[in-house]
Amino acid sequence: MTKPLLRITVCTAALLLAAGCSGYNKLLKSNDKERMYQAAFEYFEAGKYDKTLQLFEEIAPYYQGTAREDTILFYTADAHYRSRDYQLSSMEFDDFRNRFGRSPFVEEAEYKYAMGFYYLSPQPNRDQTSTYMAITSINEYLQRYPNSLKKQLCLLRLDELQQTLYDKSFFNARTYYKIGRHKSAVIALRNALREYPETPHREEILYLTVKSCYELATNSVESMQRDRYLDMLDAYYTFVGDFPESRYRRELDRLQKAAREYLGTHQTEATE
Repeated sequence: MTKPLLRITVCTAALLLAAGCSGYNKLLKSNDKERMYQAAFEYFEAGKYDKTLQLFEEIAPYYQGTAREDTILFYTADAHYRSRDYQLSSMEFDDFRNRFGRSPFVEEAEYKYAMGFYYLSPQPNRDQTSTYMAITSINEYLQRYPNSLKKQLCLLRLDELQQTLYDKSFFNARTYYKIGRHKSAVIALRNALREYPETPHREEILYLTVKSCYELATNSVESMQRDRYLDMLDAYYTFVGDFPESRYRRELDRLQKAAREYLGTHQTEATE
């Protein structure tokens, strides 16, 4: 594109934008509520959600108590949702479903209310309040709409959210092992399995439990070592029973042998 043609194109675009802004500003200043209502949907369809929201904000009081009130509230929430303001959209969808339970938009509002929390669900190393909210609200949606066309997608989302909780529980417990707090690691690892017995991290949790028990026993005062080595052996046999062919088996076999040698030696000393 030549420089003169480029300048013409840029100028034309600027003029069109100015004209568009001028027309929009005139519309905002007008008292034509019907035209503003129709224009809000035109901007919505064009993906210009900021303009949609501004128009709806202007006309919402005028249509309060009319047949259009639920439509305006739903599309206001949806505009925030599509703008990825999930915190605000979930609040608005929640308000909508509580006020307009018979609206034709209520099923979609319930769905997007739940999905807002799904998108707010953070990485496993952060607070999981939004994850729990997402799981609860998606399950509620499926209970209310068991034949929904979105059912399979909801089930997929639930699996993803549950995996986040599995990861959160495992990563927290593993952190204690990494920083050498083996007693806390044993407690946290066992709690992780107690809370989520179906976790996909089960093998590694059991593996780290054995290692944490071994390190705890090895570094304990002598009076506590016997009981802690016995606890380690219990953890070892649980691991072997669940994962006899594990890639960790050889390493844990060596620890088991060392624990048994310690117990054998000290049992002999105690007998003597």
